[in-house]
Amino acid sequence: MSLDKQRAEDPLASRADLLEYFRSAEKPAAQHRVGLEHEKLLFGPDGGPVPYEGRAGVGALFGGLLHYGYAPFHDAPDRPAIALERGQSTVSLEPGGQFELSGAPARTAREAHAENLVHLMELCAQAGPLGIRAAALGYRPFGTVDQMPWMPKLRYDVMRPSLGRRGRLALDMMLMTATGQVSLDWESEEDCSRKASAAARVAPLVVALFANSPVAQGRPTGFMSYRSRVWSEVDPARCGYLPSQIEGGFGYDAYVEWALDAPLLFLRREGEYLQPRLTFRELLERGYEGRPARRGDWADHLSTLFPEVRLKRVMEIRGMDSVGPQMTAGLLALYRGLLYEPVALDEALALLPRLRFPEHLELHDAARRDGLRARFRGAEVARLAAELVEIARRGLARLDPADAPLLDALSEVARSGRCPAEAVLEALPRGPAAVIDVGALDKLPCCNPALGRS
Repeated sequence: MSLDKQRAEDPLASRADLLEYFRSAEKPAAQHRVGLEHEKLLFGPDGGPVPYEGRAGVGALFGGLLHYGYAPFHDAPDRPAIALERGQSTVSLEPGGQFELSGAPARTAREAHAENLVHLMELCAQAGPLGIRAAALGYRPFGTVDQMPWMPKLRYDVMRPSLGRRGRLALDMMLMTATGQVSLDWESEEDCSRKASAAARVAPLVVALFANSPVAQGRPTGFMSYRSRVWSEVDPARCGYLPSQIEGGFGYDAYVEWALDAPLLFLRREGEYLQPRLTFRELLERGYEGRPARRGDWADHLSTLFPEVRLKRVMEIRGMDSVGPQMTAGLLALYRGLLYEPVALDEALALLPRLRFPEHLELHDAARRDGLRARFRGAEVARLAAELVEIARRGLARLDPADAPLLDALSEVARSGRCPAEAVLEALPRGPAAVIDVGALDKLPCCNPALGRS
């Protein structure tokens, strides 16, 4: 989650400044890191959402976490804390109270995983006495958008109406979904192009492997990843895939050209959030109220674009439902092995036949609908997902063998042909508590040491 901190206020002179934003993020391979964002859904004692306010609210949970050395972050002096910071790590809130760790950049997948386990143990230790449970599920299985609380963040005050106008399920995305994301670096524009294209082309396989959101409002949705389905009705101008990532020709210029035509969700001026009805292209050409676009406007705008593979100062891969810590560790190892090792990157690019853009969307739809049971052109998605994991394993064997065991959880799921959503559907007849238990983090010994001693 973006914290809307201090930003560059110098003017943007031209499109070249937008391209330079990405060129200046290039790093030598020796400096490449992996980052994790992991969101969890919070449930109160009655299985409902958790408001910010109150003795057992999200604000109180934040207060308990301060004991672990976090500092609160406020987006305005007179506003409540909407994030916690400790070193390079941030614990933050999505609009509906989804609880997110944005971890520190790590050299290895196992380092990032270790940080996530510490965070989850701290979270469960503080949430339990408040009657709050955290669960790794991709979509809130019970309740409606109208019943959800909104977290007190200024950005959400303006995104709520502006994004809400753009798509039928935009508010579902903001309030009801939870995901896992991986951040990666690149060395050059060519390296960025290859990594982004590989990540986009294999994304449907990863959607199927991590599908964990088959229920909404207490009923099966017909999708193993309903979270992924929701994203298709958020805003077509800022979500989905870039055709050039699938069909070829992706680079900085292609991403800038796509981003220029996305409408602004907000514009920050002198501490206020404004909502001009402009695309970024119009802002760059005309400015706003007689003043040119600013560099900080570009950074803000990029943070409000939500493609499956997003470029900011890092590359973010965003297509996975939230799952438990062992599969999340596998997610980190998967992309480190696929994209940071040259032979594995070649193999990932070649795993699927080159599809036309509409064909890729068909594959994506099959994956989110049927999970690992999906078939495409006669091929079993489970088999392709298993091969993808093995490509990553071979890559890590050459790059850093100590990360490879983190892939075991993914191999087991792929071989079984059962994505996590199937356990959710099996629990549904037993009621809400059973469904929450499927994703509940306090039931895992790795997150609750007391269970390991029982």
